[in-house]
Amino acid sequence: MASSSSSFVGKLSLALLVLFMGSATAQLSSQDFYSKSCPKLFPTVKSTVQSAIAKETRMGASLLRLFFHDCFVNGCDGSILLDDTSNFVGEKTANANRNSARGFNVIDNIKSAVEGVCPGVVSCADILAISARDSVVFLGGPSWDVKLGRRDARTTSRAAANNGIPQPTFNLNRLISRFNALGLSTQDLIALSGSHTIGQARCTSFRARIYNETNIDKSFAQTRQSNCPRTNGSGDNKLAPLDLQSPTVFDNNYHKNLIQNKGLLHSDQQLYNGGSTDSIVRSYADSQTNFFNDFVSAMIKMGDIRPLTGSKGEIRKNCRRAN
Repeated sequence: MASSSSSFVGKLSLALLVLFMGSATAQLSSQDFYSKSCPKLFPTVKSTVQSAIAKETRMGASLLRLFFHDCFVNGCDGSILLDDTSNFVGEKTANANRNSARGFNVIDNIKSAVEGVCPGVVSCADILAISARDSVVFLGGPSWDVKLGRRDARTTSRAAANNGIPQPTFNLNRLISRFNALGLSTQDLIALSGSHTIGQARCTSFRARIYNETNIDKSFAQTRQSNCPRTNGSGDNKLAPLDLQSPTVFDNNYHKNLIQNKGLLHSDQQLYNGGSTDSIVRSYADSQTNFFNDFVSAMIKMGDIRPLTGSKGEIRKNCRRAN
């Protein structure tokens, strides 16, 4: 009986060890993940991102947005980069990405450069994560150690993107709900939304707000109306900066704008509209340091969303298609 009990305990301990090891391998690793297999990774990515932003400042926001939209659809797995195939329609033509998501050619260039120094080693998903960090830094924002070890998805779907990415028409409750579903807190929502301190939006995304909503500064609305006609289908792709004050600098002016009712998107102004998140917006408007600290924490947290690790997924040779 004792022998049987001992055998059972031994098997149980082994099972728990395997379970623990299995869960551990599902976690991302430190920034040193590629230190031996690809020691030139960070300078290679940095120089390519820097060159792209030097040519077009807006590209920094575009690369950051790619990482956001990737992580919100089945986790941070590089799936947003996949072109359509005969087997699936991908994320690039989803509502939030069609005629909007950009920077794919820059990711191609980074991948090509990385493959040149360490072929078949670094995933496209990790390249997205590093590029997002570097973009923020180049535009004046904070830096952080990027967790690494993600692998690339082999497939995706447009439906997943349509269901996963928050829309500019969302109210506060829907925004909080979507972020919470991914393990992101309300504070993370306000911090991550601060990425709208850089970049631009299309007229079709903010037309209803500037013509129909009342919680908007009148002068600000008139300024935006001058470049965004009221009629649907007219000027849909005309652009306006998400942050009127400093659209190419990563700072806390986005939150200051919200307090003045100068949020460009409906979903932006929902964060400061007499609701539960007003105090967080005010704290970031008052202290850029607080915003930067919370933004970094939220970015690291977002980067942890359902990564493929270990033997799951693959390391794509070309970010646009599975091997």
